[in-house]
Amino acid sequence: MILIIDFGSQYNQLIARRVRENQVYCQIEPPSISIAAIKTLNPEGIILSGGPASIYSKGSPRVDKGIFSLGIPILGICYGLQYMVDSLGGKVIGSTKREYGFAELNIKKQKGIFSGVTKKTQCWMSHGDSIGTLPAGFVITAVTANTPVAAAEDVSRNFYGLQFHPEVVHTKEGKKILANFLFNVCHCKKSWSMKSFVAHAVEEIRQQVGSQKVILGLSGGVDSSVAAVLLHRAIGKQLTCVFVDNGVLRAGEAERVIEMFKKNLQINLHFARAGKMFLKKLKGVTDPEKKRKIIGRTFIEVFDQEARKIKNVKFLAQGTLYPDLIESRSAFGGPSAVIKSHHNVGGLPKKMNLKLVEPLKHLFKDEVRLLGKELGLADDVVWRQPFPGPGLAIRIIGDVTAQRLSVLRKADTILLEEIRANNLYYKLWQSFAVLLPLKSVGIMGDQRTYENILAIRAVTSDDAMTADWAPLPHEILARISTRIINEVRGINRVVYDISSKPPSTIEWE
Repeated sequence: MILIIDFGSQYNQLIARRVRENQVYCQIEPPSISIAAIKTLNPEGIILSGGPASIYSKGSPRVDKGIFSLGIPILGICYGLQYMVDSLGGKVIGSTKREYGFAELNIKKQKGIFSGVTKKTQCWMSHGDSIGTLPAGFVITAVTANTPVAAAEDVSRNFYGLQFHPEVVHTKEGKKILANFLFNVCHCKKSWSMKSFVAHAVEEIRQQVGSQKVILGLSGGVDSSVAAVLLHRAIGKQLTCVFVDNGVLRAGEAERVIEMFKKNLQINLHFARAGKMFLKKLKGVTDPEKKRKIIGRTFIEVFDQEARKIKNVKFLAQGTLYPDLIESRSAFGGPSAVIKSHHNVGGLPKKMNLKLVEPLKHLFKDEVRLLGKELGLADDVVWRQPFPGPGLAIRIIGDVTAQRLSVLRKADTILLEEIRANNLYYKLWQSFAVLLPLKSVGIMGDQRTYENILAIRAVTSDDAMTADWAPLPHEILARISTRIINEVRGINRVVYDISSKPPSTIEWE
């Protein structure tokens, strides 16, 4: 395995993805990790990530310098390189010219981590500080026009540093550079797969849980479904899933979940119908963060009531993924701004007094899908498009009412029917409808109408960290629009969202 030290870079999740693409397991840990914990993990290599801080800034993140005495190969990226240089006796200076964006990398030594890499290649820079003096034993291995130390190494100690970011797609041969570190330097083996993950996760769950009972809040989405099946494989009847109908689900969603998990998979399932309670608490609420928090709190309230019906429960399982943690807060409690809160991240009320089991928390969405396939789940579950925990409540901009939910459900059903009929469902990351708090004038027959506007959103993505709007064929958009306006009373205009993430998010709220 490879250990990644998180210094706060926005690209940390990409480093992890690149490592795993090479079938090597990796784990991201905060700089506060102890040397004893690192020795227990026993990594083949350590990657020090980039980060937004300057090495000389007050409170800049630092890991125990003892890592440089462990005899483990280390790769420092951007801030990680600067930390390495500063810790080993070199000097980091503020650059006279900040370098951000594309740069031509001139490689001076096509060996080691640059083995097989083109002598002149494109890389992606993002730094304000630069290396002034290298520590003893280091040599320069690559330069750019503005950065005299774009890469350096001390082969005798297996220390390597890159001022650029090899993990982003903008660095054309970045994947090759990282693979060289994994296999040429660290001598890793391609041993990590979903099959090996299942074996490891099952054993880990059994060790954590023992003979105790576990409950899981099941939504029917990919994450909670895969978590449920994985837990069921590990502990069988010790698991009870609780499905809460919060009143803001898609049409037929509750019936589908009951059919699949209770009847087909024979998993213990408690069903709680609580739509009226959720809608009562959402009445008049228009702020998206307040909606999410109300739904989250109410879910826990209902969930708590159901949990009390199951005696001697000690653990709560959640289908939390790594991107959930990133978007709710920095992965390990750092200073990142909240983009949107996730209903399954942020802790439990103390009165529940349950310990957490999060078997998917280090996985990305595409890896969870592969895990689902490995566990034998059907394609319509594994490749199901993501559906947010707060459901249709955050796809209704403004007040959430039973009437507006009915309008959105009908439009959403038509949209998905057409997406599936044109074989687009599995090609898109998400496709959904958003009901806007706006009305526009229209004409139906000879009558003037003044009705709601509906937005259609369809995006492509690998892991939801970034997303592009999907250029759906005009004839399909036309049919979707025509059907919705003709078949859904209360909508007279359909618009298409052509914004990507970033700067927009996938969901509107």
